Amino acid sequence: MKLVLLSGGSGKRLWPLSNDSRSKQFLKVLTDPQGTAESMVQRVWRQIGAAGLGRDSHIATSKAQVEVMQSQLGYETPLIVEPERRDTFPAIALAATYLYSVQGVGLQETIAVLPVDPYVEEAFFHKVKQLDDVLNESGADLALIGVTPTYPSEKYGYIIPTVEDASGATGYRRVSRFTEKPSEADAVRLIEQGALWNCGVFAFKLDYIINMLIALELPIQYDEMAKQYMKLPKISFDYQVVEKAGHIAVSQYDGEWRDLGTWNTLTDEMEHKVLGRGIVSEDCENTHLINELDIPVTILGLSNVVVATSPDGILVSEKAASPRIKEVLNGIDSRPMFEERRWGHYRVIDFLKYADGNEVLTKRICIKAGRNLSYQYHEKRDEVWTIISGKGEMILDGVRSDIAAGDVVKIARGSCHSILASEDLEIIEVQTGSELVEEDIIRLSVRWNEIIEKCV
Repeated sequence: MKLVLLSGGSGKRLWPLSNDSRSKQFLKVLTDPQGTAESMVQRVWRQIGAAGLGRDSHIATSKAQVEVMQSQLGYETPLIVEPERRDTFPAIALAATYLYSVQGVGLQETIAVLPVDPYVEEAFFHKVKQLDDVLNESGADLALIGVTPTYPSEKYGYIIPTVEDASGATGYRRVSRFTEKPSEADAVRLIEQGALWNCGVFAFKLDYIINMLIALELPIQYDEMAKQYMKLPKISFDYQVVEKAGHIAVSQYDGEWRDLGTWNTLTDEMEHKVLGRGIVSEDCENTHLINELDIPVTILGLSNVVVATSPDGILVSEKAASPRIKEVLNGIDSRPMFEERRWGHYRVIDFLKYADGNEVLTKRICIKAGRNLSYQYHEKRDEVWTIISGKGEMILDGVRSDIAAGDVVKIARGSCHSILASEDLEIIEVQTGSELVEEDIIRLSVRWNEIIEKCV
């Protein structure tokens, strides 16, 4: 069996911490068994490894998420990178061609697909393993996992199995139909009929998707699929595949499963009431503070409230009202003020645009020891770096030099540059130019040994 974890979306339901470059699965607000902060994607990847599935797992993600994925999971994590964001059917089709034509996976191999951010216990992934047996026993086109509902939720889709008894050693049942996000009253009736929550986990034999791509006259070779990716329809796997499948089996999971997609659900799983600088008074009940700013925040006498602060903004909300944040922010676009990268992270401190069109952007850049920036240049901006802490080695137009706290480096547009941190480095970077965007980065090399070779 091979696993494909889908990691997409920009996510505004956890604004202001989540944005177009930092989706909810990357927020380090959970706690691992050693008491260290971890993100949803780190938790799931840890659990997959513990279940013995790590070597057979790939993550399908967008180009925008590659660096943060590498920062949190390491360079060796197997990624299948979408050329652009489309939807779940194109993403799964791309992953299927990669497994088939690049990895050489057999056509009768079971492929299980799941979201990268479910909040579950390790037993859930042992249930995922059983989907291989479900497909073999049932002969179904698709095998799904359905979660036993604990209450009549209006937020989830429902799988309605047929009425006959469970079959086979795995206890699967045939799927009768699906219902998307019913009213609470309808959800009560569905649960009485034995309906299960649809947790977005399904499995198929690789030949099922490969043959479908052939029928749709789409490429089955990965390189060609990547070239034609932008031509694929923006459609979900549910609409393109699941609704058209003739035989679907479902395996029931009775354990814990939660979707931590909103502040009120996420804070339920946070071990600490306060993350970052701040105070929540003792008379506050069920109130959480998540503060990414360098200023203290104090909450007095407010219960059932979430306060979240970041360089992107400040949210103060009753927990019950917090899911409305996406609709409130609809149509409001702004540049992300914080980004996590493979080498560390940066935070925008200030941004100014003058009447003559000139722009000035100030960043605080943190590079982890042993990490380096890519060897790159810019066409539309000059930069001035002030090293405020740490040590490292810099390359500027092929010339290597040591740098340390107190050094100031001027980088003209067109100049090739990179930096390697020998210990944690903090840099204040001031950009000036006509268009200060991340797209104005022309990368020549990424790995330090390759950069050194270019400078010999």
